[in-house]
Amino acid sequence: MAPDRAKCEGADPSDMAPDSGKAAPTWHTGIMKSLYENLSEPAPLEEGALRVIPLGGLGEVGRNMNVLEYRGKLLVVDCGVLFPEETQPGVDLILPDFSWIEDRMDDVVGLVLTHGHEDHIGAVPYLLKLRNDIPIYGSDLTLAFVAPKLREHRLPEPGLNVVAEGDRLTVGPFDLEFVSVTHSIPDALAVFVRSDAGNVLITGDFKMDQLPLDRRLTDLRAFARMGEEGVDLFMVDSTNALVPGFITPEREIGPVLDQVFGEAAGQIVVASFASHVHRVQQVINAAAHHGRRVTFVGRSMERNMRIAEEKGYLSIPDGLIVDLKGIGELPPSQRVYMATGSQGEPMAALSRMSVGSHRTVTIEPGDMVVLASSLIPGNENSVYRVINDLTRLGARVVSKENAKVHVSGHASAGELIYCYNIVQPKNVMPIHGEVRHLVGNGQLAVKTGIDPQNVVLAEDGVTVDLKDGVARVSGIVPCEYVYVDGRSIGEISEDELETRRTLGSEGFISIFAVVERDSGMVLAGPEIRAFGMAEDDSVFEEILPDVAQALKDAAAPGGQDPYVLQQAMRRVIGRWVARRLRRRPMIVPVVTEQ
Repeated sequence: MAPDRAKCEGADPSDMAPDSGKAAPTWHTGIMKSLYENLSEPAPLEEGALRVIPLGGLGEVGRNMNVLEYRGKLLVVDCGVLFPEETQPGVDLILPDFSWIEDRMDDVVGLVLTHGHEDHIGAVPYLLKLRNDIPIYGSDLTLAFVAPKLREHRLPEPGLNVVAEGDRLTVGPFDLEFVSVTHSIPDALAVFVRSDAGNVLITGDFKMDQLPLDRRLTDLRAFARMGEEGVDLFMVDSTNALVPGFITPEREIGPVLDQVFGEAAGQIVVASFASHVHRVQQVINAAAHHGRRVTFVGRSMERNMRIAEEKGYLSIPDGLIVDLKGIGELPPSQRVYMATGSQGEPMAALSRMSVGSHRTVTIEPGDMVVLASSLIPGNENSVYRVINDLTRLGARVVSKENAKVHVSGHASAGELIYCYNIVQPKNVMPIHGEVRHLVGNGQLAVKTGIDPQNVVLAEDGVTVDLKDGVARVSGIVPCEYVYVDGRSIGEISEDELETRRTLGSEGFISIFAVVERDSGMVLAGPEIRAFGMAEDDSVFEEILPDVAQALKDAAAPGGQDPYVLQQAMRRVIGRWVARRLRRRPMIVPVVTEQ
């Protein structure tokens, strides 16, 4: 296999037939790892070729960002964030890696946003800090969610250009056409990118709900028309590629919520994503039916729902919404809190309620908490901890595990196969998902009859070139996690995160000693102080003589490098702690010479 082709090679042609009854081919086994280890920076783009540079979202669920390069110009599609896991303490957000395009910002002709979820728009302000006049194209609701982010970062808004399904416009050398798709947020769009190098159809996040709440279907007629014209590269949402069948329609959630609300005697807390307008609408409908009032808890939830109502995407009966103070004056049986924190985020409203630290909402026995969202991979421990804490307080927790209170916004395997058969693309590039999702999506494409050679597997940073109807991996560019920690952007390294993890899990030991420069005699200490450890400082008394002896042995008349003395203390205490206490804490030795 050529080293620049991460293709689905090695499959028997008979395995490609959808009705063959055979197991899916194993073309993916080892391909991604073995090829990408040997890739280098891509050569300059060939004349007449188009390059796709994924800077996020391929190999993870979040921070979606793809850059298309053609004739020296760059088109950015989506610019989202990834939310940190427990193994990234102190991190607020994770951004795409802009370093590859940072020196080419003048070549960027536009930024297309497929929809208004944070994993597609959350990093927009950070990109615009590199160049604040990039034209941005998106639907009405999407740009309405972007605008306050720009104001918060003190960035100009004039570059916001509203587009809708059916619109077609030229942006630099790219001819763009926008297509309606159904997702878990209104106003989502796919984008069809035409160029002389070939046509690229990017689905964004989508599903094929045939009964959407807003009656806005995924436009399969447009997909078919584009397939007839010729789709040279189909970039397809992979999030639910491993889920068989078809996704349940969103409107089936309404009756379940209505039943759940009818069973609640106390107050109700519903946690969802702050941009899930359809889910909030169904909560509002259920609350109105049961004579309850609703308040929005969480700054992003309150802001987004106000925007959605102003734009006509959210219908709220008069008097149904009250503020936090007002709802607290009502009896518990009339309260509904629509809150953020469905992923167990430590500072979100639901997490603070679960530990009794929310300044307004107190969970009481008999209350009901509804987790009306999916569980993003990596957040399992945080979510289950919140569920346990809520249960400990006496609340009844209703989630996807015990009731159908959530349906996904992403196409499952049946829907993806349907799309492949409609579009019949020449090449397929799975996007938006972890590696297992990308591989699963590629397998679906092969099942529909697409040549395994024409399914391209790429991860973040792996570039794909399209020329003469052939898509191939062409190289790899830097694509590290960029951490936002307060006002710090990209200054936190993996080593520093490892230090934080060590402090959080293993504790901290400081050792102090004073040594006479001329004689090497230990004048004071060593003294040991431990933090974040269960053991009392007195436990270290038995090792102090060994530490003192190590200092004496390492010291030399006329002075010794303090670093050598510090390392001598570190070695002794480190070995002892590992053997005696079964720990590997951070150890900070300090030696002062007099």
